[in-house]
This record gives sequence, structure tokens and C-alpha cells, in this order.
Amino acid sequence: MPESTGVESTAPYVEVSCRTDNKRGSKRRRPLLDCATDRFEDAVPVRPFRWSWGGRHFPGWYWAATTGQHVGFESWLERDRLVLMDFDPAVVGMASQPFWLHWHDGERERRHAPDFFVRRADGSAAVVDVRADDWIAPRDAEAFDLTRRACAEVGWRFERVGTPEAALLANVRWLSRYRHPRCRREPVAARLLEVFSQPGPLMAGADAAGDRLATLPVLFHLLWKREVSAEQMDIELLGPRTVVRRAGGSAG
Repeated sequence: MPESTGVESTAPYVEVSCRTDNKRGSKRRRPLLDCATDRFEDAVPVRPFRWSWGGRHFPGWYWAATTGQHVGFESWLERDRLVLMDFDPAVVGMASQPFWLHWHDGERERRHAPDFFVRRADGSAAVVDVRADDWIAPRDAEAFDLTRRACAEVGWRFERVGTPEAALLANVRWLSRYRHPRCRREPVAARLLEVFSQPGPLMAGADAAGDRLATLPVLFHLLWKREVSAEQMDIELLGPRTVVRRAGGSAG
């Protein structure tokens, strides 16, 4: 489960450094309290995503339908979280490795680059760190706690998220193959929305709207866009008998 912020204790003095453009070495460092309204969802990653033979990390770039931009990741777990955030209609912007947080722990200078900065539709912001529960070293736990307290001071939410629910992730990853706008085709989309104005099985509805080779990709796009919804996506894999309904349509 995500660990979210609460104002529990004051964070030490924290500064933020970020890249001002795509040029390496072009950076700016300021007090965190001066950055609360900055658009870090547009930030350039503060460090490169490197791949090494035999390493634990699997970096890459994910094309987010939410923004029409590529967002970097450093592990499969981060990639999976990106897919879920891209599927979330409350998310309107996201950036990876948006900044360094700098603080002093009483003995030495410390820094931490959160995995993602997220902007939500209501204008609020969230900082997200992705780490499996059994991969959190004491030093990482300290960094996450500092980040949580620092975010609370500027009104941002903080989430430390781990491994997603398997069924939900599998379903969303499948639908993400059809996330690009080119997958929406008319008049097929209109026919599917009409068919599923009454709840019904996924495959039967796809067949009722036309040739399934033409209707299924569009249906999966509509599911991605949440113009139609599927029952129990969080606990069961999508299948021919999955009940689908138009968003806001009759419950049957």
C-alpha cells in the first residue's frame, strides 16, 4: 500500500536542485520552500538512465498517453508504476527523477532524487518513490522519511509504493498496448459505446459491434480511456465473459 504524507514533524532545511534545460551541467539550486508552485511535472531528469550488462536495473523510456511524452524509468517496477499512473485519470502530468533533495543529517550532506513528480487534475502534486517492501535499506528508509516530511511542508503528497496488485497490473499493461489515440476508430467506437450502454460480456459485445478483429483494438482503447469500464479489473484478468459497461451507463 502507498505510504502517504501527514504533517508529523518538521523536516530539516532542504534545498532542491534541478536541471534548467537539456544541457548537462545546467542546474539550479534553491530552498524547497521556494519551489512549492514550480511545474516539476515538466522537469528534465537530473541524472541519466544508464544500462549495464548484468546489472539489477532495467532502464528505459515509456511513452505516456497522458502527456504525449516519454518518461524514463530505472526498473521494471518503476515502469509498471508509470503504466498505472498513465491509466489514472486523476494524473495529468508526470516526470521522472525531477530533482535532487539536499539536506544535512547532522553528520554529512545527503541527497535523494525521488523517482517521480506527479501533477493531478485538481492541481495538487505528489512525489513518488518506487521500492519493493523487501528492498528498503535503512539508508533508503531515512531518505523516504525525510522526503515525506519535506513534502508535507510544501503541501505535496508523498507516496512510497511497492509491487502492484498482479491482476490489476496485468490488465492495465494489456490495455496500455492500445493507449495511443490512433487505436480509436470511428464509426467502430460509436457502435461499441452504443452496444455497451447496457452491460454485457466483453467478447459478445465486440462481436455485436462488428468483426472482432476490427472492434477489439478499439474496445481496449475505450477501456484504457475509461469510456467503458470492466468489472473486477483489480482482481480478475480480462476475458471473454468480463462484464463491460459504458461509463455512466445503466447498471443493468
